[in-house]
Formats: sequence, structure tokens, C-alpha cells
Amino acid sequence: MLGRSRTGGFRPENLGQNAVSLIGSIGFSIFVIGVVVFTIIAATYEPEDPLFHPSDKITTFLSSNSNATLKSDDSVVKTGEDFMAANQTAFAGFINIADVETSENDSDANQLDCDSNVPIDCKDPEVFHLMMKATMEKFKDIHFYKFGKPVTVEGTSSCDMAWRYRPKDGKTAAFYKDYRRFVIAKSENCSVSVMGIGEYHSGVNARKRKRPGFRNSSGGKVDDFSLPVVGEAVNDSLPVVESENAFKEGHYLVYSGGGDRCKSMNHFLWSFLCALGEAQYLNRTLVMDLSLCLSSVYTSSGQNEEGKDFRFYFDFEHLKEAASVLDQVQFWADWGKWYKKNGLKLHLVEDFRVTPMKLVDVKDTLIMRKFGTVEPDNYWYRVCEGETESVVQRPWHLLWKSRRLMEIVSAIASRLNWDYDAIHIERGDKARNKEGWPNLEKDTSPSSILSTLQDKIEQGRNLYIATNEPEVTFFNPLKDKYKTHLLDEFKDLWDESSEWYSETMKLNGGNPVDFDGYMRASVDTEVFLRGKKQIETFNDLTNDCRDGIGTCNVAAS
Repeated sequence: MLGRSRTGGFRPENLGQNAVSLIGSIGFSIFVIGVVVFTIIAATYEPEDPLFHPSDKITTFLSSNSNATLKSDDSVVKTGEDFMAANQTAFAGFINIADVETSENDSDANQLDCDSNVPIDCKDPEVFHLMMKATMEKFKDIHFYKFGKPVTVEGTSSCDMAWRYRPKDGKTAAFYKDYRRFVIAKSENCSVSVMGIGEYHSGVNARKRKRPGFRNSSGGKVDDFSLPVVGEAVNDSLPVVESENAFKEGHYLVYSGGGDRCKSMNHFLWSFLCALGEAQYLNRTLVMDLSLCLSSVYTSSGQNEEGKDFRFYFDFEHLKEAASVLDQVQFWADWGKWYKKNGLKLHLVEDFRVTPMKLVDVKDTLIMRKFGTVEPDNYWYRVCEGETESVVQRPWHLLWKSRRLMEIVSAIASRLNWDYDAIHIERGDKARNKEGWPNLEKDTSPSSILSTLQDKIEQGRNLYIATNEPEVTFFNPLKDKYKTHLLDEFKDLWDESSEWYSETMKLNGGNPVDFDGYMRASVDTEVFLRGKKQIETFNDLTNDCRDGIGTCNVAAS
């Protein structure tokens, strides 16, 4: 029976019918398998985190083709000043030494009544022009934009003078301020000369506190430059609401809870700037938490550390002058005093899918976005996804790096007379991982580095080494050809006797502040970026991909 049935099925008259039946069965099987696979994918799919897989528009902001080594380093974030064009008109009007020489020293008449015992008059135009000329002759790699009037140092023949400048080859859109002490000598015929110029920031009498600026209609101050000025005194005191009436007339936005805490600094900024962008879109004051949790990737303890002040890492003075923000501690204290008395209302939003566009017409004094406990739906940046992405823009221009940290960067560059080359050497875990980076350890050995540098950096140059290599003696062989410098050579800039130490301790309630891993990486990176020549680990020292084997094309796309 079975034999006849099998044989009969392949009779010529049945072939067409069997073929149709077989094709139908195969098609149905493929359909069933497809449905099962689709169901499994749908059930297990988690959307990519846009922070780490950004759109083309975000990539434009958060990456730089000129610096493949550092662009995606999770330890260092880019902020608003990194996106400013360095060729702005403000940089064109620098002072030439010829401008000083034409107005210098026409003092023959004054020498007729010469008295060499009269103390140096620092306000004398002759002395002023002499000091300016001496400064420009000493610092040939700098463009000068403004000189302050000299200030007398009581009981000495010295004068303090400040100036605003930037390096001639500067790639960053920023100005810098220095103030130094000049030793002035007067001869018997009363001619004056500069005998010496002090170290960086030695002319403390010429350091002036910034006068309060005028506020514009949006609450920001009007300054003569819209660029960072590193070296100015920092005033990052907390803003306060002037009166009960002003408080009740205001409108506020606060984000509460969520899973962003203790994440990387990149993650924090991506979420924080979403909140700030929504506040600006809604024309509301952002109530922000200035107390951060520093991720374990930046701490010496290897643990997340709470209680870090926002102002340790970012320029809060610029933020509070350019945007409407309040510290949440002060806000909740005022809210507790006045919300019942004035009938102030709170509008609670507990779903990130409620877009800012739907909140435009809310009249309540406070909008609170409350985030839950389930990641990633409790990340603040989810508010700015989807249709909101094209409406609410992250205001990168409002967030600058801490000028206290940038002051350390400026001090290091100044000690090197802004005349140095820089190399970034990334080793650490990647150098030990031969599967992901098979050549990195060999390519970043001292002998390989010297071989690479011989055609790129002139022998005898100052060479700043930015690195995550903990053993600094590792680079000793480079000293035979270069004047090498590493970050810890300048630790006096953040030790107990430093201005950074005393100022951050004041912000921290009188408690010392650790110069943590994020601060180190930030300063190391910024000094590297100010080198005249910059040699990167990936592309310059090794052909290994920054993110491991097979990722070079992905990183470039």
C-alpha cells in the first residue's frame, strides 16, 4: 500500500498538482517562521540610547574630525565654547607692538627737572608704554587685545599690570587674562626700564573684581565679549529671587527623580541640556540640582560619589547670567513659604511622552516632571526624543567648562610660554587587551613613539604628554630628545596652597575638594588641545581602531 501510494504520487498526471501543493506548504512554513521571529524581536527589542548612537545632527556637535583620539572619550565632554568659531571678528583687533612704539617715550623735556629719587609713577604714560612694549617683546607667541592701567605696589619700585590676550595659534574661541609684577628701574637721568617680569598671575594688585553688568530683558548680563575670559575673578554665587512678589509672578520647571544620577558626564549633560532646553522653550525658570553624583569611572575610590558641586565642573556664572535658573534648595524654601499664601499651583507630569508642546498653555506656577524607577524610560533626555527633537533645541552655548579648571589649563600653557607641542597617549586597559587592540601596546612604547615623532616634532621642543598611563617614568626615554611635561608636574596649581583649592573649599562648605579623575582628564585634554602640534594615539601612533577591531569605518561614518 505504501509503495503504491508513493509511486502513484509521482505519476505524470499528478506532478502539477503536487508541485503547487509543495510550494504552498513551503510558503506557509516561511510565513509562520517569520511571524515567530518578528514576535521574539518585538518582545525583546530595546531602543538604542541616542546618547551613544547619536543622529547626524548630534554627531556634528559631539564629535570632531580633527581629533580622533579624544572626540568620543567618555571621560571628557564638549561644552558650548567648543562649538564657537575661532575666527570671529573679536580676534582681529589685536594690538601691534608698533602701536605702542609710536606713542612711547618723548621724555627729553621731563629730564630737565630730573630727580631720580622720586618714586616710580606707575600711572606715568611713559612707564605704561614701556611695560606694554616689554610684555609684547617677551611673549612673542601671544596676541594682546587690552592692557589695564598699571597699579603701584606700595613700598617698592614695582608696578602690576593686567592684559587680555590669546595665543597666536589659538584654536579655541576664548580670551585669557594675565596680571604680572614688573620691576622698574630709574637711571640718574630719570629714564626708566623694565628689569624683570614676574610669573603668571604675580601682579595681584592689577586683578580687578568684575563690576556687576547690566541685565538685558531676558535676564542675562551684557558683557563686552560673548566669549569665555579665563583669568577673570569668578562670581558663581547662587541666584536668589528678589521678593515674594517676584517669586509668585515667575513660572518654573523642575525635573524630579529619574535614572540619570551617577551616570557618565556625557549622560548627565545630555539629560540636563534637555531640561534646560524645555525650560527655555516654555519660557520658564529651570529649577536645578547643583549637587551632582560623580560616576565611579572618575573617582579614585572606584565608587559613585555624591555631593559634588555643579560649579566644580562647569561655569555657573555664565549659565546664571545667560539663562534663567535657580538652585532647587533655595527654590523649595521659597515655595514652602509662599505657595499656600499666594495660591500657587503645581502641574504634575509623570509620563515623558507628554511633549513640551502640550505644556505651552499650562498657566500653573510650577511644572514638575516626575520620573520613575524603570530605565531607560526614566532618563530625562527621553523628553527630547521623537517629535520634540526638532522643536526643543539643547542650548549648548549656555554651558561652558569651569573657568577655575580652565585657569589651571591657562597657567600650565603660560608656564610653557604657549610654545609647546602635545601628544596624547592612550594605554591602560586597551593596551592590555590584545584581542581588541593588537598593536596598541607596541605602538605606544617609548621607542615607537620616538620613531613616530622624529619626523613630526622638532628635537628639543617642549612636549606635553596627556595620558592615562599611571607610571610616569614610562616616558623617561623621551627626555633624551624633548623637554617632556606631564600633568602632575603642575600639581601646585591644585594643591592646598593654590587658589583653586581655597575657592572650591568655600563652595564645598569649608571641606577640601578632591581633584578627581574627571577634573584631571578635563585639564589634561584642554592642555593637549592648546599645543601647537597635536599627535593623537589613534591615526598618528597606531592603526588600531579607537573602539576596537572592526570599528574604524563605523567611527568615521
